[in-house]
Amino acid sequence: MTGGNHYGDIVNMNQGSGNTGIVKNQFPAVAPQLPADQREAIAELIRLLQELRGQLPPAAVETVDGSLRTISSAGSTPQERHGALMTVAGVAAVIGPLAQPVVDAVQAILRLLGAG
Repeated sequence: MTGGNHYGDIVNMNQGSGNTGIVKNQFPAVAPQLPADQREAIAELIRLLQELRGQLPPAAVETVDGSLRTISSAGSTPQERHGALMTVAGVAAVIGPLAQPVVDAVQAILRLLGAG
């Protein structure tokens, strides 16, 4: 490819067998460095979002995935985690009553972080 910009994934697999390529739509693992109560609450949020995933439009899935990476990462600042939780709650609120357990889970995590 010459000139211009490219957005998105580029994958080159030159050798081997049984290659999978890129596997997407995987939820992140919760960082073991986080306190146990936060890990458990975040794991519950991830479980709820996995159930809701099929109800979300593709753009919302991308937004939720990015937010979950921030929420579950030990390297995220409290402000980054709070912003990501609010984003997930906003997506869930737009979905409606079906997503109320997600909103409840976000509120529980915010309380654990001292922000709720």
